[in-house]
Amino acid sequence: MMFKLKSMPFAVACVVASGALASALPAMAQTTEAAGATSANTQRVVVTGSLISRTDTETPTPVQVLTAQDIQRSGKTSVAELLNDLAANGQGTLGTGFSGAFANGASGVSLRGLTVGATLVLVDGHRLAPYPLSDDSQRSFVDVSSIPFDAIDSIEVLKSGASSLYGSDAIAGVVNIKLKKNLTGTRLSAESGNTQHGGGKTHRASFSTGIGDIDNDGYNAFVTAEWRRQGSIKVAQRSQFQWDQLDWRSRGGNDLTIGVPTAVNSFITQTNSPFLYNPTGTNTQIDPATGRPYVNNADNPANYVFLDPTKCNFAKYRAGGCALTDDTSFIQPETENINLLVGMTKKLSQDWELGFKASMFRRSSLNNRGTYYPAYSTSTFAGNTVVVPGSATPGVNAITSTTFAPGRPVGQGIVNTLPANARLYGYVPGVDPNITQDNTATTTRFAVDLHGSAYGWDVSAAGGLTKVRTNIDYSGYINRVALYNALTSGEWNVLGGNSPDLVSRISPRFSNGLESTLNYADVVGSRELMQLGAGPLAVAAGLHWHKRDQDAPPSPLTVNGLVASTSAFTIGSETNTAAFAELQATPIKSLELHVSGRYDHYDTYGNSFTPAASFKWTPLQQFGVRGTFARGFRAPNPAEVGNAGSIFTFNRINDPVLCANGSRTTAGNVPSACNIAPIYVQTTSPDLSPEKSKSYTLGIIAEPIRGLNATLDYYNIKVSNQIVTSAGNDPSYVPVWVRAPIVPVDIATGVGSGVAQGIPRAGSIQYATSPYINAGATKTSGIEADVGYRWRLPNDLGAVRANLSAAHTFSYITEVAGASYQLAGTQGPSVISGATGSPKDRAQFSLGYSRGPLDVTATVNYTSDFSTTDPSLGVTTCDATGSDVGGRLYFDGIEQPQYYCHVASFTTTNLNVVYKLSQNLSLKGSILNVFDRQPPIDVATYGNASNQTAYNASLHQAGAVGRFYSLGLNYTF
Repeated sequence: MMFKLKSMPFAVACVVASGALASALPAMAQTTEAAGATSANTQRVVVTGSLISRTDTETPTPVQVLTAQDIQRSGKTSVAELLNDLAANGQGTLGTGFSGAFANGASGVSLRGLTVGATLVLVDGHRLAPYPLSDDSQRSFVDVSSIPFDAIDSIEVLKSGASSLYGSDAIAGVVNIKLKKNLTGTRLSAESGNTQHGGGKTHRASFSTGIGDIDNDGYNAFVTAEWRRQGSIKVAQRSQFQWDQLDWRSRGGNDLTIGVPTAVNSFITQTNSPFLYNPTGTNTQIDPATGRPYVNNADNPANYVFLDPTKCNFAKYRAGGCALTDDTSFIQPETENINLLVGMTKKLSQDWELGFKASMFRRSSLNNRGTYYPAYSTSTFAGNTVVVPGSATPGVNAITSTTFAPGRPVGQGIVNTLPANARLYGYVPGVDPNITQDNTATTTRFAVDLHGSAYGWDVSAAGGLTKVRTNIDYSGYINRVALYNALTSGEWNVLGGNSPDLVSRISPRFSNGLESTLNYADVVGSRELMQLGAGPLAVAAGLHWHKRDQDAPPSPLTVNGLVASTSAFTIGSETNTAAFAELQATPIKSLELHVSGRYDHYDTYGNSFTPAASFKWTPLQQFGVRGTFARGFRAPNPAEVGNAGSIFTFNRINDPVLCANGSRTTAGNVPSACNIAPIYVQTTSPDLSPEKSKSYTLGIIAEPIRGLNATLDYYNIKVSNQIVTSAGNDPSYVPVWVRAPIVPVDIATGVGSGVAQGIPRAGSIQYATSPYINAGATKTSGIEADVGYRWRLPNDLGAVRANLSAAHTFSYITEVAGASYQLAGTQGPSVISGATGSPKDRAQFSLGYSRGPLDVTATVNYTSDFSTTDPSLGVTTCDATGSDVGGRLYFDGIEQPQYYCHVASFTTTNLNVVYKLSQNLSLKGSILNVFDRQPPIDVATYGNASNQTAYNASLHQAGAVGRFYSLGLNYTF
């Protein structure tokens, strides 16, 4: 299989041609750079993916290592941004740009595109409490956005199944974030940056200091603190770009501008002034434009009363002159991080060390669901859905009719002057944007590690208490019953100026606390048993225990349906005990063999045994072959088998009763029931079995010349018995729709776009339940190349380093109910994590130069193109992927142009420069997205800020942010 050069950035292609490639696998690069060191300095280390220490860091399993220096050279300001650019990070990754995510504000990693639930994130080789809000209210993950830069010593990415050593969740691989172990001296740093196009101003400052030398003083103690504030970027601040515009008419689509009446909204919509509308008015008046009676009630100005004529009247309204700008939705939410890490290591004797770390990482973010301000209920309020485990109650606090009789009050100082019951259109004044959440997540960790030697064994024992506490303050919700009562009593002023007490009664603020804890204990021993063949037979064995509790109740005013349907909740626990072992042998010269296995017991379902084997054969010093085979598993988590529930949407359909043929203009159809995004109620299934996986890798290791290192690994993973929600995954799933009571609605007359109020054949769809099931499988395969080159220029002109990490997906197949779907290079599976998409190619190339006090690094990140189709949803053509896959109305009722079947490739370039002004003081400057590349348009994703933003926030967020400049200083003493 060959990469198509035309699909790669030209700069990378040129470097490939010249042989100046490099890996984002600094494990190899570090070995090369340290080549000048004496053998006396060589130390044995434990590399992620093995329990046995080694001097050769090139292991049988593919491991990518990012050092603290690599992290600083990236120019990034957060760990989430850094890991998002990994070539191995794929479909299902979770970024902070997806405002509609269940885990809004958090960020997770999805190695090999198998979702964040199949990638195990460790801190110092141990588990950390997952974020209390699961991805899609299902998949547990560690929020990497809360982990600070300056506390990190290195990040090791194991790109192979590792359940035989680490247990559940390590199906796709492991990301091990190693925090600093010791520190001497003091370091101060500060930097500030801003975007070219407005918003996103970022400030960061850190302080680190440590005392004591382990060898000379017998101890080391240190503290590191970091503060970071990132400003928000609003949708309105990027509206000059096509991907951030609601008017698609010039591109063959609809005008979706807020406040503009079009055929999509049947020419009736909220605008910048509230107005009353008579849906039953007669059309005997003459339309001056045609000389005939009006065809549509919405065309007749006599059916309107605009309540603030200084802002809007009928003529302006129909001409689009009362439009609104979305100044509430976030492309990038406002965040603030405050982080503290304290550590101490004490040498107890010649062979034993005791380490202690305590950390507090706090992340605050402000976001909303990208749906503008709350609007009045115009005809009826169908009520909220109250969810309890296993069932749902619809229509809670429903209001049969929200219209106003002739002569009756419509709030303070206004009466209905129309001759019939009138609807009130407009946005509720004086309240926060719809579904606003002020989220503060605090991660605390207390860890003790004991290392030493006894009776010929190297022993490590560890224990830890970890917790994530998330406090959410909610606003922008409406108590519909209280609002309608205040309107009919004349208390509420629809034009604004209401008292704070009245506003708080109509739109109450409330809070919720969610908590996730994970406490663990580990003990591992390793030793050489005997000489076997060409080397020692080494063994490692250990025991593991952890108890996890997730207490994430529904928010108070949604649990009873007062202001909204019940928010996602998970309450449950699991206890895991495990024993594991690993054998390493060198039976013949240059052949290294590993065998490992793990036995797990979970109190939620039972037992699992997962074996693994690997080898590395180096017949030549410059060439080696390696491979792995591993089984893995993922235990059902509390969100899937515990006391849990949620409500979700992901696609659009036509109501099979009220809009069977999908046309808003067919006589008898209900336009508001056409192309709707139905609600699904997620239910748990207590008898779920664990997911199982089988994976193998096969690769080569080469060092043809001094300073050039290369690896090429093929991977193949099959995950079976997958736990998925029925809707969108099971082709045999037929939703049983629960409907609201029948109430009068607008029904198409069949004459143009005309409608008339009438009694429909059925009530509107409220929801369908979607249980979790063990169904089908996912199979993925591909190759990953990591190449590194280091060379020193003659005449002391400096040193050049080049790195390339590239991943190509051959296949990504999902299988359910006997049907299989090839999703590589498509938008699928769109039901997962915001329709991330599955591009076949991702690559990261960096080129660095250093001489004396100067260090320059340029990094190119590349993501290939992909189709907006999703075969797993049955969407294999491009006629309507915007609505059928992404649930967006850009081309609703219009054939979508073929151009939007394709999401173009995306390349960004980052530049980072460090100059040492003195021995202690360094100046740092960075430009991210140097060429200000804008994100390609993706009409089929819903994983972004709002309906206005047609781009993929998980893959192309750097383009939405645009060019970003930063400048900083570091001082050490």
